[in-house]
Amino acid sequence: MLRQNLWKLLLSIAIVSWAVAELVPLKDRPFTAYIRTEAKAYAPEFAAVLKQAQERVASKQAPSVFMALKQIGREQKLDLSRFFPQIRLEASLKNVERRNNILLDELLKRSKGRLQLGLDLEGGVAFTLEVTEKAAGSSQPDPEQNLNKAIEIISTRINSLGVAEPIVRPVGNNRIEVQLPGVTTKDNPEIVANLKKPARLDFRLVHPLLAPETTPPGEIPPGYELMTLEQEERNGEIRTSELFVKRIPEMTGEALSDAYATMDDYGRFKILLRFTTDGAKRFGDVTRTIAEENKRTGRLGQLAIILDGKLYSAPTVREEIPSGSAEITGSFSQREAVELANVLNNPLDLPLEIREQYEVGPSLAKDAIDSGKRAFIISTLLTAGFIVFFYTTGGFLAVIAMLVNVLLLLGVMASIGATLTMPGLAGIVLTLAMSVDSNILIFERMREELKTGKSLPVALIAGFDKAFSAIFDGNLTTLITAVIMVVLGTGPVKGFGVTLAIGIFTTMFAALIISRLLLEWVVNGRLIKRLPMFSVLQNTKFNFLKVAKPAFVASWLIVLVGIGTLVIKGDAIYGIDFTGGDQVSLSFAQKLDLAEVRRVAGTAGVMDIAPSYRTPIGTTHEMLILQTPFEKAKAVVAKLQTTHPEAGFEIVGESRIGPSVGTEIKTNAAWAIFASLIGILLYVAFRFEFGYGVGAVVATVHDLFMTIGIFVLFDRQFNAAMVAAILLIIGYSINDTIVVFDRIREELKLNPTGTLRDVINRSLNLTLSRTIITGGTTLLTSITLILVTSGEVNDIAFTLLIGIITGTFSSLFIASPVFYWWHKGDRKHVEAHHDIAPKYEWTGSSKVSQ
Repeated sequence: MLRQNLWKLLLSIAIVSWAVAELVPLKDRPFTAYIRTEAKAYAPEFAAVLKQAQERVASKQAPSVFMALKQIGREQKLDLSRFFPQIRLEASLKNVERRNNILLDELLKRSKGRLQLGLDLEGGVAFTLEVTEKAAGSSQPDPEQNLNKAIEIISTRINSLGVAEPIVRPVGNNRIEVQLPGVTTKDNPEIVANLKKPARLDFRLVHPLLAPETTPPGEIPPGYELMTLEQEERNGEIRTSELFVKRIPEMTGEALSDAYATMDDYGRFKILLRFTTDGAKRFGDVTRTIAEENKRTGRLGQLAIILDGKLYSAPTVREEIPSGSAEITGSFSQREAVELANVLNNPLDLPLEIREQYEVGPSLAKDAIDSGKRAFIISTLLTAGFIVFFYTTGGFLAVIAMLVNVLLLLGVMASIGATLTMPGLAGIVLTLAMSVDSNILIFERMREELKTGKSLPVALIAGFDKAFSAIFDGNLTTLITAVIMVVLGTGPVKGFGVTLAIGIFTTMFAALIISRLLLEWVVNGRLIKRLPMFSVLQNTKFNFLKVAKPAFVASWLIVLVGIGTLVIKGDAIYGIDFTGGDQVSLSFAQKLDLAEVRRVAGTAGVMDIAPSYRTPIGTTHEMLILQTPFEKAKAVVAKLQTTHPEAGFEIVGESRIGPSVGTEIKTNAAWAIFASLIGILLYVAFRFEFGYGVGAVVATVHDLFMTIGIFVLFDRQFNAAMVAAILLIIGYSINDTIVVFDRIREELKLNPTGTLRDVINRSLNLTLSRTIITGGTTLLTSITLILVTSGEVNDIAFTLLIGIITGTFSSLFIASPVFYWWHKGDRKHVEAHHDIAPKYEWTGSSKVSQ
């Protein structure tokens, strides 16, 4: 048994170990204490340097020990890497300042918890960027469109994978507010500068004959300007040279299609540039002109590469370069190269200036965070208890696999730099509840095999074999949806797609590798002789198709009522995240808990409110910031002043904020959903048959409209987290439908004489136990979250509660009946187009008759 499963055991240990390593450390460690313990060489000398750094912070010469060490290293030309021999830097990197920057950045990164908490749980840093008066006064064709484009570019720079959970939105007509979780400008002061870089890229000619060193001072050729080029020598020293560079560029960054960081043959980082088709042609023309000039002058010409007014490199050109690529070289660290490539891929058209910088406290009150944590613990225990109750020993092993699933999911999220928010935690817990479905499918198949008199080891193999097609097709269909969200989506839509895709792989690994490994260990190792399972709704013979038409009509009537309510309410269904609103800044004499602020706002009739505390950087004066729907802020302030006069609230600032979920995100979400439905139709039609695809799409559309309609009927508002919650419904709905369709396909093969009606009814009855247990598990989790939490988490849980009920309903009364009606109730019509059920072989096991 060990020899047969050795590869599974080794693979499981390796992957779980990797996930644990990615999650360590769990929490941020104070930077000063961390580097003190990490300094492995010359400890007394480093203690003296660290003391100097602390004295600088105390005397306000540096904002943090991190920045103070950078200052000391630069001023004293002190190579700090000698104190940390365990951190290996590039041997070719000789410049002391750059070595120190790379070293300290790495130490700061290692001191941080690998899975960062979001703005709602831990707060972060925020700043306001303003379009400069010069840019605002220039002839911009559409200032609002340009501002929205700038917001999109900044969001992309921050959040390339969509999992960092920042807030980027317009404030007024010419400002952009950016909030970043888990960041402090004390240790990362350059982050604002990096985000607001225009990334203006020019390719300009260097004068072919004249050079500054051979030209009288002050004499600059007409049409040229004097620029300085810095180059790092092999010994780390910086050598400067001056060049006459043409003012008018031969080509700009508009010719660029892609930029990415890479390394040269000496281990130094550079940025590789790829041009568009037109850009490659233009680059070829420019280099050909230089090559022709070389022949005339007998000297090698140079093409200067300039970014944001700085001369980065001026490579010589010997001949025409038709390859369509170029490179920017210089003394870059890896991070500098990656960030430079990032801004080149997302250039800003508008110059921006910093107007405000402030620290942001958690947007959720402490009691809300604590209640949320309790809810997640209770939900997880309920899910575990539910599966153990029904499947005893097998359920206990499934819980272990489920916990491994969560560990792997968090490990992967940490490795890609994801930020964990309260809605994110809710999504993980709800995904956890749904992830037990694979185990339930396996156990239900094992139950059927045991009923036929097969032994437990044989039933185990058959259970996995027969459940595999449903697990594979269900997860692959959901993966198609996730990939489409990643490709077409932006912001939270893209982030949800990334997380969903990760969850699919970790769920399948946990179910098919971990669960099987554990079950084979206890079964084949004869640690158990029987596997008791509690049954529910076994041997039922419900005639589902008999009531399909009235159920179908009734459900769509509810959908129509919901859509009608949606149309009537119009924009009133959207919260601040979608519409924007008013923002007021309040000074106070006594600090109130955010939960109390929300309660008072509720008594004023304002339920959609986002309160937070902020401290302008460089001061200790804290302010209360209230974000409300338009024209509601003053009513909340008045209520706070009358309810808590001791707090001494006074308005010190007012502004209007734009939506944090922009039009592009909503549009891309809609396109992603539409493309997902097309993808589902095509995949199910390919793997099963076209009628199945039609049934799956109709059921998914039904579930989406039903969920949104009922959500609106209960007078709830859409916020940013709701985008992910609605997308989650697609995954749940299609998975439920695929399980039923997989059984119909199998029963059509096993019962060649049965009518299509009988086969569908039998399949629905055979999968009913699994449907109820899976739905019940997730239902318990949703109800717990609804009862214990509030705000966005409560909305997510409520949405999924509706989705579970409608998804279960649609798999019974929408998807299968539509498939039946599509084929006009004729089995022969199905068989004319039906594919044979696929067969899968599981390595290391024998097949059991299907």
